[in-house]
Amino acid sequence: MSRDFGRDKRLLTPRQFKAVFDSPSGKAPGKNVLLLARNNELDHPRLGLVIGKKSVKLSVERNRLKRQIRESFRLSQDSLVGWDIVVIARKGLGDLENAELARQFAKLWKRLARSSPKPESAASSGVNDSPHA
Repeated sequence: MSRDFGRDKRLLTPRQFKAVFDSPSGKAPGKNVLLLARNNELDHPRLGLVIGKKSVKLSVERNRLKRQIRESFRLSQDSLVGWDIVVIARKGLGDLENAELARQFAKLWKRLARSSPKPESAASSGVNDSPHA
């Protein structure tokens, strides 16, 4: 899988965001941030960002956060295959330094990757493992 961040790696339409908000199959709460995730049946993850003016006042800070989160996602996307992820910013996220943001999101991506259902292993751990089959 390529490590780019093209259009195919983004949640673009309100319908895509709504699908994740309505039925998230994974959550990863962090300090000043919440990650919601849902299986997407694709061979790559997709990312959506919700960073409101109410949470982070200055546009400079909102844009910095978006850049940092996208870069962190880009570097970790190999372990996040099959997820649609929405990052929801809370008050105080804009006060964190870039290094702290990178550390926090690295932990959140790992936590989400651990909770990721593996379609191949789920299929193979069923009837095939039974000695009575």
